[in-house]
Amino acid sequence: MFDEISPKYDFLNHFLSFGIDHLWRRRLVSMLGDRRPASILDVATGTGDLAIAMAALKPQKIVGIDISGKMLEAGRKKVTERMLESMITLRKADAERIPFSDNSFHAITVAFGVRNFENLRLGLSEMKRVLRPGGSMMILEFSHPETFPMKQLYGIYSRYFIPALGSTLSRNKEAYRYLPDSVAAFPSGPDFIRILHEVGLKNTSFRSLSLGIATIYVAEK
Repeated sequence: MFDEISPKYDFLNHFLSFGIDHLWRRRLVSMLGDRRPASILDVATGTGDLAIAMAALKPQKIVGIDISGKMLEAGRKKVTERMLESMITLRKADAERIPFSDNSFHAITVAFGVRNFENLRLGLSEMKRVLRPGGSMMILEFSHPETFPMKQLYGIYSRYFIPALGSTLSRNKEAYRYLPDSVAAFPSGPDFIRILHEVGLKNTSFRSLSLGIATIYVAEK
């Protein structure tokens, strides 16, 4: 599915979020910058938007992994255009079978990817495994607004407008019906924090963005 929508993926992300997704990624980068990680693994990197944004932190290396080869192809073009090849490497890999040894990275990030894991706890456990002791995990994901009128407005937009616009522009009905369904089914806020605790992560917290449309979760190993 992600291979099929890769040519329109970046455009639709920015279009359907009215460009706010850029602000959400910048917030995560700002939060991570306080920790000054030397090495970062970006899981479910897609076309590399977050990996590229994190280059501003000047780490020694950023590795992005994803299971979609076509998304990675698009990401590599962007990395080359920005002359970031010496810092950013994108490679095909499964988040539930991460091909790195234990304690390999100072920080691990995911932007809008954990809800796509086939086995959420397995994916989080793998991320924890390759994170160094004391390292930081930051996860940016869609969530469920709870306050009026954002809850009602977002519900209408995600249920009706996103599938209609996304399907028309990408010519893939399945992908943009999947998006709101996956967001609705994903545990957010305290429910997701409990899962982070279950896999053994600590010092957890979360920060809601844009009145609850998205959330940044922070945890440590």
